[in-house]
Amino acid sequence: FEGDKADGTGPDTETQNLWRQYTTDDRILPGNKKDNFWEMGDTGPCGPCTEIHIDLRSDEERAATPGRELVNADHPQVVEVWNNVFMEFQRLADKSLIKLPEQSVDTGMGFERLMMAVSGVKSNYDTDVFQPLIQFIAKEVGVEYHGTAPAKVTDQPTTENEKTDIAIRVIADHIRTIAFTIADGQLPSNVKAGYVIRRILRRAVRYAFSSLNQKQPFLYKLVPVLAEQMRNIFPELKAQTAFVQRVIEEEEIAFLKTLETGLRRLDALEETARANGGVIDGKTAFELSDTFGFPLDLTALIAREKGLTVDEEGFQKELAQQKNRSRNAQETEQSDWVTVADSDEQPAFVGYDLDEAPAHILRYRKTTAKGKTEYQLVLDQTAFYAESGGQVGDTGYLESPLSKVRVIDTKKENDLIVHTVLDLPQDLTASFLTIPDAARRTQIRQNHSATHLLQAALREVLGSHVQQKGSLVNEKLLRFDFSHFTKVTDAQLREIEQLVNARIRQQIPLDERRNVPIAEAKTLGAMALFGEKYGEFVRVITFDRDYSVELCGGLHVPNTGTIGYLKITGESAVGAGVRRIEAVTGVGAEAYVDQQLDLLNQVRETLGNPQHLLTSIEKQNEEIISLRKQIEQFEQQNINQQKDQLVGKVKELNGVNFLAAQVHAGSADALKTLAFNLRQAVPNLVLVLGAEVDGKPQLAVMLADEIAQAGKLNATTLVRELAKEIQGGGGGQPFFATAGGKNVAGLAAAIAKAESAVTAAL
Repeated sequence: FEGDKADGTGPDTETQNLWRQYTTDDRILPGNKKDNFWEMGDTGPCGPCTEIHIDLRSDEERAATPGRELVNADHPQVVEVWNNVFMEFQRLADKSLIKLPEQSVDTGMGFERLMMAVSGVKSNYDTDVFQPLIQFIAKEVGVEYHGTAPAKVTDQPTTENEKTDIAIRVIADHIRTIAFTIADGQLPSNVKAGYVIRRILRRAVRYAFSSLNQKQPFLYKLVPVLAEQMRNIFPELKAQTAFVQRVIEEEEIAFLKTLETGLRRLDALEETARANGGVIDGKTAFELSDTFGFPLDLTALIAREKGLTVDEEGFQKELAQQKNRSRNAQETEQSDWVTVADSDEQPAFVGYDLDEAPAHILRYRKTTAKGKTEYQLVLDQTAFYAESGGQVGDTGYLESPLSKVRVIDTKKENDLIVHTVLDLPQDLTASFLTIPDAARRTQIRQNHSATHLLQAALREVLGSHVQQKGSLVNEKLLRFDFSHFTKVTDAQLREIEQLVNARIRQQIPLDERRNVPIAEAKTLGAMALFGEKYGEFVRVITFDRDYSVELCGGLHVPNTGTIGYLKITGESAVGAGVRRIEAVTGVGAEAYVDQQLDLLNQVRETLGNPQHLLTSIEKQNEEIISLRKQIEQFEQQNINQQKDQLVGKVKELNGVNFLAAQVHAGSADALKTLAFNLRQAVPNLVLVLGAEVDGKPQLAVMLADEIAQAGKLNATTLVRELAKEIQGGGGGQPFFATAGGKNVAGLAAAIAKAESAVTAAL
């Protein structure tokens, strides 16, 4: 059948007749006009789309309401199981449609939904795909899974069973995405794909926290269940179970701490919200979400428990403003490709064999981002390497007899090598020479080959569990992320560095093999690099078959001696179970060593060129520690003297003991200590202290517990009011709050204002 009509009027007569011809089962339903046209983004392939739905309701329910009326109506038992897209058109930047030169059909069926249909159950989650996880979750949290759901997908749960059942389903679904993705090499982070994984993981934690009362890490316990279930289909997860568990557990611990921070923040905001009519304003709710990672739905839930509400409309306004700011910052406009010359051949990369190569422009387009205009070119062949597998793209020149255009980057897009330039050549049809920056490329080659040697050394020193989890190779440095649960010791780093440099001195020749069948490459022991996508045939890079054999499409040195020297410059943690090593090679390593020696010489000169440098530094440290202790003693004596003097200045004010004074304090901590000492010395105290600390004004407000609990006075509210006099702001808890500002001259006014402010509140 041809599917729905492209004008949006729904299935044509022929399609409807074909449905009746090919199926007599009234549970099988075609799509409706709501989803009859599919497209990929603003531009790209598009065309008519038709769907197959299945009606899982009982005979009585189907007799009462025809299934056709429930298609795409969010009914949980009338679901799409199959989709066919008839890709006929290309949508251009001006939104017009042109016929694709090669038309096709994209067809796909949901595996879990198919399982549901053939198993005769009402939900994906009732199938064998999900039940092992669901039953494990229910047992672990001590609840029974009932399989309940709201009447519509969009409805909120109305019973406790629905609430816990939804949470269990969310967790069972999300743990699969999380675990498979981490096993595949993508770690949670704050950017790009890693951010998506982190958001999914945190959503699952939120459901476990708020609906299943799981206040400790829990999701990581599901990984062995999933790994065992999928051991024959996704053996990578089974092999990395401990690693995946560690990553998830660390993420859970971090987010649960975030939730604790958010809860404390909500407690501190409670009084302010009650003063605002029992409403947490939208800006504050957005700050909790955006700054502290505390989700809106959890804020609303806790607010309800406290008898408060959340200004969700205000939250959405703040969210929309942030999205607009982000969209404006990232928005890129691209024109359609303009064809310069036709070619039946796939554009070729010849940079493995040639440092320069002739080329012709096949097509170009204009891009604009943040007010900056660039052009992107596709050539029939090129010596420029496109960013891939951690290695950055080449830069250089595109040169013809009439012009020389700077290439500022080279990337891949849909298997095309795209060269970015700031200006178009004068004659687009001319013959060009592609000339990558030779010096830059040499340094990149050195760093890339050194990365291979480094990975082999890491596995030799730390163990075969080391797997690459990310990399960056450019002309300045190499950065290598790998799986390892503990800090790499200084002794291990030294051993790793020595192994790599020994291999460099051996001048091992490069053994490069192209178009090797993937199965054969694996028998050679070749290791796949993170971020690369491999086809049926691969390129194998070897530096000594007994040392380093890897699948790689990057650029490399002809022999390891060309690298010169490797120096490790840093080792750190990236995330749970992932470490990072940074290193430099060649001239970069020489420059680094020179910088360190220069720094060492400067230290010697500063200390008077002592004969024994380390002993001299240790002696200096001991003297510093001794002086700091003396300063602390002087500060404590000063605080005690001021405390004794200030106690005598306390006066009665509307039934409380009141003191407002400007004092001397060497630090914010000293001011805080003085405030707490006075609180212990004077009962029923309302205290306001001001001090100049490092040239800036500081205020502290302290209340006795019984005064803070009475609710008439709030330290945070009071300090914010007084901070206006010093052009600042602050906050804290109901019984103690601090503020800083810009105007030191306003301290006297703030202290003077305190008495009237307290009188008005009492």
